[in-house]
Amino acid sequence: MSAEVHLAGSKVRIDDFVVADLTDAYVRWLNDPQVVRFSNQRFRMHTIDSCRAYLASFTGSSNSFLSIKTLDGRAIGTMSIYCSVPHGTADIGIMIGDRGFWNGGYGQEAWNLMVEWLLGRPNIRKVTAGTLDCNIGMIRLMERSGMVLEGVRHRQELVEGEPHDVVYYGRFADEGRQA
Repeated sequence: MSAEVHLAGSKVRIDDFVVADLTDAYVRWLNDPQVVRFSNQRFRMHTIDSCRAYLASFTGSSNSFLSIKTLDGRAIGTMSIYCSVPHGTADIGIMIGDRGFWNGGYGQEAWNLMVEWLLGRPNIRKVTAGTLDCNIGMIRLMERSGMVLEGVRHRQELVEGEPHDVVYYGRFADEGRQA
């Protein structure tokens, strides 16, 4: 994507994730089994060095790694954007790592801000995202942003030993908000 991101709503602001955002608290989120319960991050042990390498992987790419903060500057989560420039698509993901901010609308506001911002860019025609069918909060978040179910990979991943579908959602720039 290569554009700097600076968005703000009534609860959160979203900015590029920078080296100063690599804190012990951020690493704790990634190592918290509740936070990463539905993410493949649950299979890794994270350190400041592994997180520094991940952040570096975005340099020079069309992808973005972003920090979600409260309006007073408290880091509460992250977002990733993986762009396919030739196809005009952006696949996004979100993690609200600070559990004290779960169920307070912070993730929804960050998600909505990002979806609308991406779909307003001249080079993005579609935004996509996916999750496990047991991640009901993420499904609701995608649907409330106007995304619609596009596909299912049945019994694709295991969560606590049980197979679950991976569901994929999308929204086109020319469709507007559907929810």
